[in-house]
Amino acid sequence: MKTDVVVIGAGVIGGAVAFELAKAGRSVVIVDKGSAAGAGSTSASSAIIRFSYSTLDAVLMAWESAPMWENWAGYLGVNDPDGMAKFIRTGYLVYRTEGYSGEAVRQIWDEIGIPYEVLSAEQLRKKFPALDSGSYWPPKKIDDPAFGDDAVGELSGLYDPLSGFMDDPMLAAHNYVYAAKHHGAETRFKSEVVSIDNDGKKITGVTLASGEKIEAPIVINAAGPHASKINRMAGVAAEMNIRHRPLRQEVYVAPAPDGFKLEDDAPVVADLDTGIYFRPHPGGTLNLGGTEPACDELHWVEDADDWRQETTVEIWETMMLRLARRMPNFGVPVSPSGIGALYDATDDWVPIYDRSSLDGFFM
Repeated sequence: MKTDVVVIGAGVIGGAVAFELAKAGRSVVIVDKGSAAGAGSTSASSAIIRFSYSTLDAVLMAWESAPMWENWAGYLGVNDPDGMAKFIRTGYLVYRTEGYSGEAVRQIWDEIGIPYEVLSAEQLRKKFPALDSGSYWPPKKIDDPAFGDDAVGELSGLYDPLSGFMDDPMLAAHNYVYAAKHHGAETRFKSEVVSIDNDGKKITGVTLASGEKIEAPIVINAAGPHASKINRMAGVAAEMNIRHRPLRQEVYVAPAPDGFKLEDDAPVVADLDTGIYFRPHPGGTLNLGGTEPACDELHWVEDADDWRQETTVEIWETMMLRLARRMPNFGVPVSPSGIGALYDATDDWVPIYDRSSLDGFFM
């Protein structure tokens, strides 16, 4: 078959790209080796909608995208019969600690006009009484003798009132793909790309493991943790100045203590002081993950199809006990509830949106 564009990956990024292209009148085929939209790394996302990024471009993109998440059905223009994801506004609190002052992002917020408050330790305790404002810097492993030391000072914070999260990231990706199909896009699930076809100078299409060839002048790599493999397949990996590769992480669900539930107006929290982030979730629970502090080993994965998906006791205990430091009323569960996940991470943690020297191949 022939099409204008092949999008590799049906996660939230691939779905968004396919939707916008199809809406603009392009013929699009979405190819994913998984069984459904958003079934890969998107399904393990905490789906946080925030504006605290390290570059102006990233902050501006997040800020300009926010109204689309807030008016999700209106933006897509259709209602998915399988349900619609929903944006939940909570606000976003980031602790200002020795490792993160927040001044760089404040300058960007001021330039763009994003509203925020600087909360003193006293104001922070008053606004969010479930949270401890003590400083425990730097983040530590739980077997570090200093892990249980008393706070060495108090923290202030930056709070923006407009951030939040999407309640179901996999459903959001499904909504994107449904909307793309509404505009004529086609899908190929359980279909693995085995060749990025080209004539040495420009893209000519892709070949699937089934033997099917899809001719297209444009191929967009949105394959998440498989993206580096696709770039190698296209022969463009060697020219890249920024590497990217699969990173294994673990994300947990735990009962939210009193004072940190959605009905308590609990915010999304970025706590680089202890090395975690967390947010409330419907049903009286919270989601929790790590911020990759220097004391934690990064688990890079060579093969995105061969890795441990189960959670580990060591990481679970670390996350739970760090959370208990920040929320004194948190009761550590007796057993873990969470998943292992793969993310596509770059050397500088900034996403790649670029074209390559191979005409028609984008990533």
